[in-house]
Amino acid sequence: MEARHESIYLTLSPPSPYQSNLWAGCTVGLLGGSFNPAHKGHKHISLYALKSLGLDSVWWMVSPQNPMKSKNNMASLKDRMTSAIEIRHHHPRIIVTDIERLLHTQYTADTLSTLKKHFPHTQFIWLMGTDNMRQIHLWQKWEMIFSQVPIAVFDRPPRSNNIKSCPALERFRSCLRPQEQSSILKTCKPPVWTILHIPLNKQSATAIRKERKLRK
Repeated sequence: MEARHESIYLTLSPPSPYQSNLWAGCTVGLLGGSFNPAHKGHKHISLYALKSLGLDSVWWMVSPQNPMKSKNNMASLKDRMTSAIEIRHHHPRIIVTDIERLLHTQYTADTLSTLKKHFPHTQFIWLMGTDNMRQIHLWQKWEMIFSQVPIAVFDRPPRSNNIKSCPALERFRSCLRPQEQSSILKTCKPPVWTILHIPLNKQSATAIRKERKLRK
């Protein structure tokens, strides 16, 4: 991390589209999702992303409502933000934000497009697990996501979550970089992506919700 960025982590509140100058020159990993609730798997991926990709920060973008998930059993945005803040546990380079609410965007492709307009001097990398990569072809304007920012895909349990047969791999196979080149991903022009094989963290929001339900 460059010294000129150190003050950001000490003074910055969640990113605002009206304060883009504070993030100029930074490389930011974007981890989006419902965080219903947030768990240690999110932090596990984020810590590996910070180190492997040479990021200045990771933003946990807590979605007001994931369009692919039911509103049933969805905790309030406030509660999900709170759970994310607790799991982050004061890590200075992990920022919890509901910036999609401020941007009035719902779909990832639209969020990325709007972020790039508001933060023209910030480099973004989209972070996701293999579980989401397997079904990204179902997302709205999914091919646009690959054309907007570099993408880093991280192993998520179970081991059967491989992406060998997923449509996105077939479509963008020629743009796949080996894991050994992950540190230069931020300098590459999209479409470009890599898969990072990291130790698995077995926590999941679905399992946590099921466990809580059984306790009631």
